[in-house]
Amino acid sequence: MTTDTGWSATATTAACSGALLVSAMASIPRRVLDRRGPRAVMTSGSLIGVVGVLAPAYAPGLPAFTAAWLLAGVSMAATFYQPAFAALTRWWGEQRVRALTIVTLAGGLSSTAFAPLTATLAAHLDWRSTYAVLALCLALVTVPAHAFALRGPWPPAPTPPPGPAKGPGPIARSRPFLTLTAALALNGFAMYAVVIALVPLLISRGASPGAAAWALGLGGAGQTLGRTLYAALARRIGVTARTVVLIMLGGTTTAAFALVPGPFPLLLVIAIAAGVVRGNLTLLQATAVSDRWGTTHYGRLSALLAAPVTIAGAVAPFAGAALALRRGGYPALFTTLAAMSLLAGVLAAGSGGTRREREVRDSL
Repeated sequence: MTTDTGWSATATTAACSGALLVSAMASIPRRVLDRRGPRAVMTSGSLIGVVGVLAPAYAPGLPAFTAAWLLAGVSMAATFYQPAFAALTRWWGEQRVRALTIVTLAGGLSSTAFAPLTATLAAHLDWRSTYAVLALCLALVTVPAHAFALRGPWPPAPTPPPGPAKGPGPIARSRPFLTLTAALALNGFAMYAVVIALVPLLISRGASPGAAAWALGLGGAGQTLGRTLYAALARRIGVTARTVVLIMLGGTTTAAFALVPGPFPLLLVIAIAAGVVRGNLTLLQATAVSDRWGTTHYGRLSALLAAPVTIAGAVAPFAGAALALRRGGYPALFTTLAAMSLLAGVLAAGSGGTRREREVRDSL
């Protein structure tokens, strides 16, 4: 793309980061989804997504290309995990962890399927035609899937649990919610930065670019494995302890990358272990609201919780590269990221709430 247009790699990447920021902002108002269900939201988001992916194919310049990506960010907010999590949480009730696991397993295969597909398309077509083909995939699959498959009756909202914070506003302003949000955002930044920086770290350890890419891919496979283990973990460990343990385990794998210079097979094992933890963290975030405050206002509260994490993911590539330069290399960057996860774990330990809030949560 940069060779064909002369646009800088920084500018084109910034368009993608801008889409993530728009996604974070657009995901906050979820009253429509809470009241009426996901069909209208996700079908509209799919239609916007078709336009958002097709528009870059015809963008005459960088401003139009960036505007198309920002439009795609609106689609992300309406079609990615958050609205799907809200729908499954309401429809499946007490069986929501099983449903969420299945959806995240399928979602986890998206890059496995579409990364090689996109590479194959780009090898035979120019980048604009590749965008057009991907937009056609969206139009033929996601629009009818959301329009016709999400027609089930929308259950009424469950009765709010007893306690002083009955509405979404008081909950969102409470100390446990704000502390948990800060912990997940800080840890999210560290995890996103680890994924982005893993390949250059492994290359600096002597691995070839191909081997480093394999390590990244096997980390993705570890995420899929991790998601299959979450239900058993949730049955055995309380919600606050579970949050602390998973964040700390993520920080431990990050510290291992910083401290272990090799050999490469050992680094590969660490990459898979880090992926297992990330897979569990995805479901941890999906169930964070329902496990603590019930499902009455799940759509709105989960969007408020996820927005800072999405913003952290958007800035992590740039900030991580800047930190690596400032700290003198990628091993030092991973040490810093491990410390961030440690701090996030400390914050998560303080998100348990008062004794009364814990009693209310335990009664859900």
